Amino acid sequence: MKAEIIAVGTELLLGQIVNTNAQYLSQELAALGIDTYYQTVVGDNLGRLQRAIEIARERADLVLFTGGIGPTQDDLTKDALAGLLGRTLSIHQPSMDAIEQFFSSRGAHMVESNRRQALTIEGSTPLANATGLAVGNALKHDGTFYILLPGPPKEMKPMFEHEAKRWLLEHALTSEQPLYSRMLKFAGIGESSLEAQLLDLIERQQDTTIAPYAKEGEVTIRVSTKAASADEANAKLQEVESEIRNRLFDHLYATQDVPIEKVIVERMQTLGLTLGAAESCTGGLLSEMITAIPGSSQMFNGGVVCYSNALKQQLLNVPVTLLEGPDAPGAVSSEVAEMLADQVRQLTNSDFGIGITGVAGPGMSERKPAGLVYVAIAQKGKPTEVMKLQLHGGREIIRLRSVKTVLYHLWRRLG
Repeated sequence: MKAEIIAVGTELLLGQIVNTNAQYLSQELAALGIDTYYQTVVGDNLGRLQRAIEIARERADLVLFTGGIGPTQDDLTKDALAGLLGRTLSIHQPSMDAIEQFFSSRGAHMVESNRRQALTIEGSTPLANATGLAVGNALKHDGTFYILLPGPPKEMKPMFEHEAKRWLLEHALTSEQPLYSRMLKFAGIGESSLEAQLLDLIERQQDTTIAPYAKEGEVTIRVSTKAASADEANAKLQEVESEIRNRLFDHLYATQDVPIEKVIVERMQTLGLTLGAAESCTGGLLSEMITAIPGSSQMFNGGVVCYSNALKQQLLNVPVTLLEGPDAPGAVSSEVAEMLADQVRQLTNSDFGIGITGVAGPGMSERKPAGLVYVAIAQKGKPTEVMKLQLHGGREIIRLRSVKTVLYHLWRRLG
């Protein structure tokens, strides 16, 4: 089954609000085995909305609307669809009773326009609104299914979950197989390099699909298949996952959609290990990402943002001979990164210490280019590892990539 989502509202076209409804519905429809081929946004205009419906019903089996079913004169979704299908609108009395009760219980005057929220299209199934006043509609006409939902997410999501989904299963999805997916998370490798190693699998994919998605510092692969049961789906997904794991074992850090810092926090908790961090160019970003994970207090002993050379000397005992002078390697150097990691590990009495120093940009520093970053990992009883990075992008991108890179190497260390 093919679906199209039509989001109604001039405020969407003006960029005043973000269309998060389409994202939610696409994910929910995919889980039901329904493919969303198109998403449309149209303003509060009867003619343009009807034209969008005409286009949608030519290319989709299911058309879902969000928005335009409220009390004002520019809430036109029910009017537009009813007019196009040649059906009448009438008051759904149980919904009208609920609206009147709402105003009466608050001692508020109900204006006449609020009656519009109880309108239903002739022959449709009313969809109860548990968190608002506007009743939704579901109907079938000439082989096409239509579902009308409210615009506010706090109303739309419960209505879809408890009303529309049940209607779809009873009236439209009598033979559809649900979609099952797994999310594989990778670090320490770019999207293009990852795709190159999986290109043959991607090119010959049929029943089970492989789709890569890139974020800064990590890549996600969604492996999906349709199946009659969870057991059947798991068997098909496991076969593909095993092949991917064999090729990218050094980069696959999770089989669910979680950031690498969460995996590290949980791994260090399990192993009873602790961490401290000394950050210069990243300005505490690594510490912030770690401490954003619940339970990180069990493994993160603390961090130091040592932006100035004076603080590097005073708090972390970095010799001035490394930081300044004609023969000094400078603050942005492998020597200083190593000392930051060693000293913060000792200062925080941790099993691991991380040191980061570099040039985030946009300009040069110490006559060194933006994007030059040194990261180091110190571990009790083992040699300190230092890595030189030459990163590209703006200031925030360089800071984020620096943190994600050192986290990847820490994950490798943890085994």
